[in-house]
Amino acid sequence: MRRSLWLIGFGLILGLSIPLLYGGSGLFQRLSSFPLSLLGVVLAMIFVGWNFNAGRLRLMLSGIGQPMTQKRALATVMATEFAICATPAGSGGPLTYIFLLRRHGVSGTSAAALYALDILMDILFFTTAVLVIALTLFIHPQQLQVGWQLALLAALLLGAMVLAWLAARHYRSTLMWASQGLRKWHVSPARRRRVLRTLLRFRHGLRLTLGMSRGRLFAIYLLCVGHWLMRYSILYVLIAGMGRHISWAYSFLIQMLALTAGQFTMLPGGSGGVELSFTALLAPVLDHATLGAVLLMWRFTTYYWYLIAGAPVFALFAGKALWQHLGNGAAKQAVAAQATSTPS
Repeated sequence: MRRSLWLIGFGLILGLSIPLLYGGSGLFQRLSSFPLSLLGVVLAMIFVGWNFNAGRLRLMLSGIGQPMTQKRALATVMATEFAICATPAGSGGPLTYIFLLRRHGVSGTSAAALYALDILMDILFFTTAVLVIALTLFIHPQQLQVGWQLALLAALLLGAMVLAWLAARHYRSTLMWASQGLRKWHVSPARRRRVLRTLLRFRHGLRLTLGMSRGRLFAIYLLCVGHWLMRYSILYVLIAGMGRHISWAYSFLIQMLALTAGQFTMLPGGSGGVELSFTALLAPVLDHATLGAVLLMWRFTTYYWYLIAGAPVFALFAGKALWQHLGNGAAKQAVAAQATSTPS
């Protein structure tokens, strides 16, 4: 737990120092000119996005006969987002999600399957978005300096979708490959069997989840689209509030690239990597003071606010015990053990 707090503290200091140093003294003047009413609009957009996510969680749960109220679903979403922001590479997110759904009465494998469906919907959305943005930038080629980054993102997303499809379709080969890999890493036979049992039950749960009606899956996807459009429109609104203008497609791409790069720092929230990537991508179109102010506002609304608003919800619904597990790495083993001991 103490280690996690140190990591969050270090990440916050690193993340705040970059926009402050880059923006210089002019940063505070630019911040003072930003309308507070627009900040309220941005925070409202985040809240609406959380409710979109809560809505798709409710649709998924009702599809497997486990209905949930909007209030409880919203709390689950906020606690999960907090765990993603507070742990390296977002590793605490799936653990918190599964933990909270198990408290609701969902089996561990079904909860993992729902999380997988959630991720697949996200990947589908971002793959579609990248393809649409690519077409937009080719039609308006003034910002094609990011062409190679766009191609890299598209390749990664398409690769992830293909791998997920192949793993589900050829699950026997996947299990054999996983077993051989675990054996090479000298994992004990008992743990190997537990991992393989979990994979089998996860596949079974995922098949049950994907057995939902097409109408329900389409509604889940629409809520996914609504959430990400809200989340990824924030930068565009903030830049407009500073009296500057860039295309919405370019602002969307900047956020995707910056957040992807941030994962490599292995710090909570991608601190350091996100800020440096963001600065490099926007430096050609914004002056130093404006860029520093926009970066500070963007990180506050899409990261620091998630920690501030999500912390009390996480504490109330997940509790200190899960936070300690997330801090010392034992949560993964605990959730895996629960999942394998629960019949599908």
